[in-house]
Amino acid sequence: MIWVTWRQHRAQLLVTAGFLVVLGLLLLSSATEARSFVSRYLPGHCPGGSDFCASVEVAVGLGERYDAVYTLFGWMPLVLPALIGAFWGAPLLGREYERGTHRLAWTQGIPVRRWLAVKLGLLGGAVVAGGLLLSLMVGLWRPVFREGIDSGFGNIGVFNMTGVAPAAWWLYAFALGACAGALLRRTLPAMALVVAGVAVTMVALFGLSDHYAVPERAVLTDAVVLDDPDARLVDAGWIDPSGRAVDAPTGCERPFDGRRTEAWHACLFTQGYTYAVSYHPPERFWRFQWTEAAILTAASALLMAGTVRPRGGGPGGGAGRARRAGRGRR
Repeated sequence: MIWVTWRQHRAQLLVTAGFLVVLGLLLLSSATEARSFVSRYLPGHCPGGSDFCASVEVAVGLGERYDAVYTLFGWMPLVLPALIGAFWGAPLLGREYERGTHRLAWTQGIPVRRWLAVKLGLLGGAVVAGGLLLSLMVGLWRPVFREGIDSGFGNIGVFNMTGVAPAAWWLYAFALGACAGALLRRTLPAMALVVAGVAVTMVALFGLSDHYAVPERAVLTDAVVLDDPDARLVDAGWIDPSGRAVDAPTGCERPFDGRRTEAWHACLFTQGYTYAVSYHPPERFWRFQWTEAAILTAASALLMAGTVRPRGGGPGGGAGRARRAGRGRR
């Protein structure tokens, strides 16, 4: 079964491995060149998170220089799981139904559930390994560009590309594609369904993630930004001198062009206003990672169970009855 699985799905395995190699070389080359480029302007070590580091980055134009890499990075959290589900999961059974090869495969000596379990287990394991490898590469690449400047916790895109999240998302997309292929029995509709399903799930978990833990609350009296840029913001708003939350503070003229916003904030603070912020501290990174991974893994298990569930003409259904009937006649 292992050899058969390799023969049937070697194209997906080789293409994905090739993609990871190319992506790794791209990240390595961009990081190496960026480190050399920045060292010309800042030979010493740049203290993570300092204003000086940020000003140097702006001065040397690092963001503009590697804008294409940033753009690619920004799309990967959504695109890669969708591609895994569409090209790994959807054809797993959808192609078998379309070609009619399931009638032959499911009437052999190997039980249907064992046949499916081996394929789902091997391919699912390969998907998880690929996701973890991607997370490792991104984790090694990011500090060269953005150490202490952007957020690995508050930025949901970065969060989904580090830790165990990529592996969990890839496994979920694969399981969703396999289940869609088993239900629809057509590859292209299953591909479309898995792309839509990944997008909907990502939006849903983005809204749900704020409730993985009870947010902390800070009342700011001299700024509207938390000291820790890596915190995940949940909610924020102005509090008037009487302690009531207000949407539109009064007493200071609000600028319309946005260029004098800091002066407006300073005026409100002098009038007795405070700024309340609900947030999750960056120390909860792994708690949120494992919570989201558990949700996605549980959903993957349910989808895989639905894939191997007996039904007429499907795994363990009509084909299995035909095999048992043939044995009885013999």
